[in-house]
Amino acid sequence: MATTAQNRAILREPAVVATIILMFLLLGLFILYPIFSVLRLSLTQQGSFSVDVYRELFNRPRYLRSITNSVMLGTVVATIATIVGFVFAFAIYRGGIKGRRFFQTMAILPIISPPFMFALSVILLFGRNGLVTARLLGLDTSGLYGLPGLILVQTVNLFPIAYLTLSGILQNIDPDLETGAMNLGASRFTVFRTITVPLAIPGILASWLVVFVTSMTDFGNPIMIGGSFDVLSVQAYLEFTGMGNLPRGAALAVLLLIPTVLVYFLQRAIMKRGSYATVTGKSSRRGRPNTGRGMRVILMTFCSAVTFLVVLFYGTIVFGSFVRLWGVDWSFTLDHFSYSWDVGFVTLRNTIMLALIATPLTAFMGLIIAFLTIRKHFFGRSALSFLSLLSYAIPGTAIGIGYVLAFNAAPFRWSGTAFILVTAYVFRNVPIAVESGIAALKQISAEIEESSTNLGANSSQTFRQVTLPLIKPAFFAGATFTFVRSMTAISAIIFLVSARWNHVTVLILAQTEIMRLGVASVMSTILIIIIMAFIYLIMKATGLKRDQIFSSAQ
Repeated sequence: MATTAQNRAILREPAVVATIILMFLLLGLFILYPIFSVLRLSLTQQGSFSVDVYRELFNRPRYLRSITNSVMLGTVVATIATIVGFVFAFAIYRGGIKGRRFFQTMAILPIISPPFMFALSVILLFGRNGLVTARLLGLDTSGLYGLPGLILVQTVNLFPIAYLTLSGILQNIDPDLETGAMNLGASRFTVFRTITVPLAIPGILASWLVVFVTSMTDFGNPIMIGGSFDVLSVQAYLEFTGMGNLPRGAALAVLLLIPTVLVYFLQRAIMKRGSYATVTGKSSRRGRPNTGRGMRVILMTFCSAVTFLVVLFYGTIVFGSFVRLWGVDWSFTLDHFSYSWDVGFVTLRNTIMLALIATPLTAFMGLIIAFLTIRKHFFGRSALSFLSLLSYAIPGTAIGIGYVLAFNAAPFRWSGTAFILVTAYVFRNVPIAVESGIAALKQISAEIEESSTNLGANSSQTFRQVTLPLIKPAFFAGATFTFVRSMTAISAIIFLVSARWNHVTVLILAQTEIMRLGVASVMSTILIIIIMAFIYLIMKATGLKRDQIFSSAQ
């Protein structure tokens, strides 16, 4: 009865009803319709239903190998990256190591990088003309192309995902539990084995699943250093664009889509059901480190080694910007900067402009959806929440192919336009803003908004004048991370760019493919500087802390 009354109450607010309908229409058009277009193409042959494309894929060793390779790569990377992320988070928040703030910064630095920047570093360091392989060791080798290189690059690129998730979980474990156990005679290892790890297991599993999905759907790294190691995301792209076999490319995208969506929602279920906070009464939150001096040295060494690798990769990109011809002529030059200006200025300007347009749109839309799903009761509320988060589970390759199929003919002829790029940015990143808004709203008492309503304000006025000011930090946190992801996007965007509206990451990839590594290094360096400057300005202007911004990445 209460639910029926609440649904009827919504009908007395036309602005809220119109907003709900608009959100459903937008999510349906730009998330469900493209995915439906992919499924329809893969299951249709000569106008009738057919599974022949899938039968062909499973009968050809090359495509079976791509499926197996993707699963194997995801499994290995997820395992290693989760271990690295856990050890890093444990060292910082439970291990008592020195230099915590520095290591915290190093742990999240890979998140703001272009998705294939580390792959470019591996080419420069360990490729055929690599600084290490050719220059220092004198080896004539193809370098770390293929599985070894992908494991290295994706691990460094993705361990921050596990670190961010596990950091929050480890901080929520009451240190008094560990202190009490040690006071009762348990060794530090026993405490770690019987208290810390069991409480963190749901988070470890959830982190593993997220990294697994991200590794499987990665496009930038495999296309740059995958070599003969075929994976689904690259095969779908090559079939769809290079070979012009649209049904086969769509079918490969579907094969990539199904496990990633299932794993994504399995991860969310684990995070909801897992118990991480330990409520035992008032806690001092000042337990002593769960490590001895020797273990702290080991943890410090481990974190330093990972940090060295991250700094090495970044330093290589910067160094490569000033080398005339990598592996052949090591002389200093600024030619790459002038060439990059001539070739990439317009693309960089357009990328920044479109990202800046998409950023507030994404943040506002995310907060509106969060407000509706948390504060309002209406029929279809769960469906709206599901749709708003669905795009985060869909691989970029599937989104890109879906947008090409859905918006390349009347009445939605938008391919190659700035509008479709902005739309892709918005609906790929709206889950970040939604989650950020939900987290903020759950920390604000609903009684504040009810007081506004009781004084005569309607829902729109309450949202504008009461809710928005209170969740302003969530708005800017979601907006900032949306800008980062828009500037570094590639897997979906590569299908949507045109001669008029290109993206800087696609341009960097093109320069790498023609072995203009110096130019690619310059563009990557400039892209990182722009992103870091944007984050710094937002932090200064709003007072946000680094952790508030990057908590959106969890």
